[in-house]
Amino acid sequence: MLGSMDAERYPDIRRIEIMAVTKKIEIDGQMVEFRASAAVPRLYRIKFGRDIYRDLRQLESSVGDNSEDASNLDMFSLEMFEDLAWIMAKHAHPDQVPDTPDEWLENFNTFSIYQILPQLIELWGLNVQTEVEARKNLAKVSG
Repeated sequence: MLGSMDAERYPDIRRIEIMAVTKKIEIDGQMVEFRASAAVPRLYRIKFGRDIYRDLRQLESSVGDNSEDASNLDMFSLEMFEDLAWIMAKHAHPDQVPDTPDEWLENFNTFSIYQILPQLIELWGLNVQTEVEARKNLAKVSG
């Protein structure tokens, strides 16, 4: 954490510390914290070998209007969703969340994509918006 003098000399460093956005979502009666930051796409790519942006677009189109009846989900889409949720939960609490999505999912009886995915997409959108604003502010400070 920066001291007050350091924060005055390096205003952009403090901004970097708060770049991540977190959200608690209730899953099966448990409050689970998820974290979105610029590191998530890299962590996702390293762990699963896939592009998070492409997967999010595919998930959004597969879920449709967020109802089971109108959904076009296949098993791979469900796996992408579970991987995305796990990586964002692991990012929030690396020492508390198990090391694999399968182990993590064992903590829940139910895990509804229709309830959780819209909230994760919203969290990701807030993260992207925060990054864009921070870049604009950094450009103003940098000259």
